[in-house]
Amino acid sequence: MTTGAAITFEELLAWSDEAALKWKSHIEANPAVLELPCSINRTATVQGLVRHIWGVELRWGGRLTGLPESEFPEGPLDALFAMHVAAMGLYRTLLAEPAARWDDTYVLKADWLPVEKRTVSRRKVAAHSLLHSQRHYAQLATLVREAGYPLGSEGDLLLSAALF
Repeated sequence: MTTGAAITFEELLAWSDEAALKWKSHIEANPAVLELPCSINRTATVQGLVRHIWGVELRWGGRLTGLPESEFPEGPLDALFAMHVAAMGLYRTLLAEPAARWDDTYVLKADWLPVEKRTVSRRKVAAHSLLHSQRHYAQLATLVREAGYPLGSEGDLLLSAALF
């Protein structure tokens, strides 16, 4: 693969931000979506899943920047979206730092993982966080479409303004 074929963190960040804005707008236009039953990631409703998606972004961004962990709001939508906005700010700050140490190791605090899988790069943590959101958005798209609130294909990377 050539360097020109690589997708940058800046592009992933832009796609993540674009997708979050589309989901926020879709949910604002269809507030009943938040109350739909949802068992993805052990949540009870779509609101719980949205909280998980944006909370994970903030949690990993905070961990990479060394911020103490805090509790996440349960809602409303604007409070949940504020977590995404804060996370994007953290990632933009990290990406702007020439000494962000992306290849340095990061030790995951996950007792359920074998010890040999707990040490990863900071780069891998950032990639996980940004791709984690997209994976859940795809699940969410199926759930809301089946409930009668289709988002369409607006979340697809192919249609994103984040990459040419």
